[in-house]
Amino acid sequence: MSTTTIPTPRAGYQRSKSSRSKFELTAWAFMRLSGVVLVVLIFGHLFVNLWMGEGVKAIDFGFVGGKWANPFWQIWDLLMLWLAMLHGTNGMRTIIADYAEKPATRGTLSVILYVASAIILVLGTLVIFTFEPCPPGADPALLASFCNA
Repeated sequence: MSTTTIPTPRAGYQRSKSSRSKFELTAWAFMRLSGVVLVVLIFGHLFVNLWMGEGVKAIDFGFVGGKWANPFWQIWDLLMLWLAMLHGTNGMRTIIADYAEKPATRGTLSVILYVASAIILVLGTLVIFTFEPCPPGADPALLASFCNA
């Protein structure tokens, strides 16, 4: 019969040095920092879109077109898109790692997550920077009322 001794409560704790990368620590720090920045970006977005103007009834195609004519709002919305997507992807990565028991399932879900995230980031970025509410040469009957035909 072997006996195990329990160290005294004030005894020092020996941590083994890990050869793993610091990825998980970096991901943890990113979640905290991006969460704080996202709170500022989202509340700024809600304040400008809902409180400063006429409320939700004023948000339409013209409102978005006018807002995205300003590079400041393009960058604001781009930061919000990228941070929210990366924050959510990192959270889902953690959930997949915690709950997917089989390595094949974990790998498949991770690939699906990363591909979907990349597609959304690329398409969202393209929409923000290529949005043209009044394209030149378009049929005037199809243009919005605020466009000069």
